[in-house]
Amino acid sequence: MEPSIGISLPGRERADTLALPVAQPLGGEGARIVDEKLHGLLARLTETGELRGERGEAVVLHLNGELSAPRLVAAGVGPHDAADADALRTGAAAAAQSVARIGGTIVWLLDESLPVPLPEQAAALVEGTILGAYSPGRWKTNGDAEPGGFERIVLGTFDDPAIRDAAERAALLAGRANRARDLANMPPNELDPERLAEYARQLADEHEHLTAFALGPAEIEELGMGALAAVGRGSHHGPRLIVVRYEPPGPARPELLLGLVGKAITFDAGGISIKPSARMEDMKGDMAGGAGTLHGLGALAALGLPVRAVAVLAAAENLPGGDAFRPGDILRAANGKTIEIVNTDAEGRLVLADALWYARREGATHVLDLATLTGAMELALGDLYAGVFANDDDWRDRVVEAGRRSGDLVWPFPLHPRYRRYVDSAYADLKNGSILRQASPALAAEFLHEFAGEGPWAHVDMAGPGFLERSRGDSMRVPGGTGFGVRLIAELAAGLA
Repeated sequence: MEPSIGISLPGRERADTLALPVAQPLGGEGARIVDEKLHGLLARLTETGELRGERGEAVVLHLNGELSAPRLVAAGVGPHDAADADALRTGAAAAAQSVARIGGTIVWLLDESLPVPLPEQAAALVEGTILGAYSPGRWKTNGDAEPGGFERIVLGTFDDPAIRDAAERAALLAGRANRARDLANMPPNELDPERLAEYARQLADEHEHLTAFALGPAEIEELGMGALAAVGRGSHHGPRLIVVRYEPPGPARPELLLGLVGKAITFDAGGISIKPSARMEDMKGDMAGGAGTLHGLGALAALGLPVRAVAVLAAAENLPGGDAFRPGDILRAANGKTIEIVNTDAEGRLVLADALWYARREGATHVLDLATLTGAMELALGDLYAGVFANDDDWRDRVVEAGRRSGDLVWPFPLHPRYRRYVDSAYADLKNGSILRQASPALAAEFLHEFAGEGPWAHVDMAGPGFLERSRGDSMRVPGGTGFGVRLIAELAAGLA
């Protein structure tokens, strides 16, 4: 559950923790008032270098009745004139992590002197608090696994509808992102394709205008989805094509259907082209695109956005079993094209090929797919940005802008027909990889282009930011799933309303 949101003038509501954004140099009316009540303590700590106001710094001070809370956490946001939503999210996440075990109520003081409008400040602080308090350690048994989290987040300012709306929206989206993180962090012995389908049904049960169903192995075969069927063949847990549909009353554009396609490989050993053993345990996160897609659609329903949408999750386990598909196999995808397999570890594009076809079959006019697809994209952009490829410039630009506004950052990469020759096959219509160590994200995108159908389509390769090996130092301060895609989808859909 997301914490409740309140707005109250400072001192009116008792808090477990009072939180203050601190910029360089220390300033702002809130900081001045707090420092006066603390008899100049903040200024002294700044002079000694104990409080620097650096982005992502959190300094906890224990109080003795000077303020309406037993502790104050000073959250650094960096240089005053460069402060932005990301700086506030980062500072809030650091503050939240430092006091999350205490939980309860946290009161944030907004700073009117910062170059960020108060509604944006409120949204960033709420979002950072919820994302920063997240713990992936729900399977620990020592009693200290999970922070207590916050039951309530209060914004210490005048009650204003714009501030309240921004804060409540941010709380909802951050909560949905954390639910996507839970799915990506779930061990593969607890999350297989069938169980993921059950989670989709449970999500649909939460919302009046959501429906969900899943196609099993026989139905997948019957529809001619030979690519998805082959990838899931090596596991005892058969593949699923999970479909969740959102039909709001009174859509703003009834003719538009947003298609969201997610790669949901619940565990990827690489199949017969098996992966190296190092870090293979992280391959439970190869369904992070599907998790972001599922809970992104759930966010649309929870927000009540007037945009029709359908999510299609291609779920499978890619294992080297006795019936696993092989290099050299030729598969026929649902759109009729044949694919020579040169690498069974290039399975993500195979399952997406059939899922893209199905999204168009369902009537999707505008399509976005999310996938932890190529390690080379992580080499190119690290763990902060995803890469985006698109067949339509306007659609690509909308995705990039939605990423900028949401914090799920994406960077444009090129599609070009000359890349297509790298996946030409002598035996089939195309092959699922290349032996050349060149442009593998672009080759994967060109492969998917063959199955994207008519109309705007964008492919987001989120291999870097979808699942982290370590803290990123911003709002994502723990390893594991990040919930990437939830906020991106909500922002993209809001722009279509």
